Amino acid sequence: MDWKNSHIDALLERALIEDQAAGDTTTNLTIDPSLQATGSIVARQEMVVCGLGAVPRLLEIFARLDERAPAQTRFEVVSHPEIFDGVKARKGQVLAVIRHNARVLLSCERVILNLMQHLSGIATLTRQFADAIHGTHAHVLDTRKTVPGLRTLEKYAVQCGGGTNHRLDLASGILIKNNHISLGGGLPAVLTRALERRKKGQRVQVEVRSEQELEEALVFGAEAILLDNMSPAEVKHSVERTRQYTEGLHAAGEAERWIPTEASGGIVLGNIRAYAETGVDFISVGALTHSAKAADISMRIVVETE
Repeated sequence: MDWKNSHIDALLERALIEDQAAGDTTTNLTIDPSLQATGSIVARQEMVVCGLGAVPRLLEIFARLDERAPAQTRFEVVSHPEIFDGVKARKGQVLAVIRHNARVLLSCERVILNLMQHLSGIATLTRQFADAIHGTHAHVLDTRKTVPGLRTLEKYAVQCGGGTNHRLDLASGILIKNNHISLGGGLPAVLTRALERRKKGQRVQVEVRSEQELEEALVFGAEAILLDNMSPAEVKHSVERTRQYTEGLHAAGEAERWIPTEASGGIVLGNIRAYAETGVDFISVGALTHSAKAADISMRIVVETE
């Protein structure tokens, strides 16, 4: 993750402005402006860490926003070599130590924690899903069900948890869903137009909800199949049929091609293993980003003793 790109910078700056971090009335009235402090970011549960790179970036951006910046001292963020985004941390483990002006630490504390708690929560949940299907052929995918404005960071958190990213946005992939089909004159018409008009290198994926829709998608040239709201038994049958179809094409002399299959809809930790054992290639889970519980992380701030 490039924490210094313009999109991330703008996001972090908005977060600080939203909290009026540079105008922290309580801190400005009660804390000596010359006081130096040490803030320790602590995991209060077992978790997969995510968001450490945002900490120094937030402090650098805060210096641009704060009128007191010229009087502030240089800051330092230290983490142990074994602690980095994507690693599993123990309860009570120190994730990073920040040495900085006490006012700055107090003013930025909430934004730092909010971001790390949210991203680490996503990474932790993703790891649970990934572990649940370990040893199978399937990969866990995220979706576009993300908090507006946070998608890039949330998808990064999914990667940290061992998941795989689906398309980033509507411009980065072709996925024909039921509303496209109903509004566009039926699957054959919509799929034919997409195949004819797509840019070079774009793969056309089609969402199907029944055996009949699957057959139609295969016959008219779908290059990837999304099996929506099917039971594990239905997914298994659809995966086998898709493979049978591609093997038939190869036997008939057509170039061998792989049509990946993806299961989606109603998939939770309790049933994802059953879906993975159907032989499906990918399993997309919206809950990774829209329902992850924030990880429990705190910051202990003490007066700098050096």
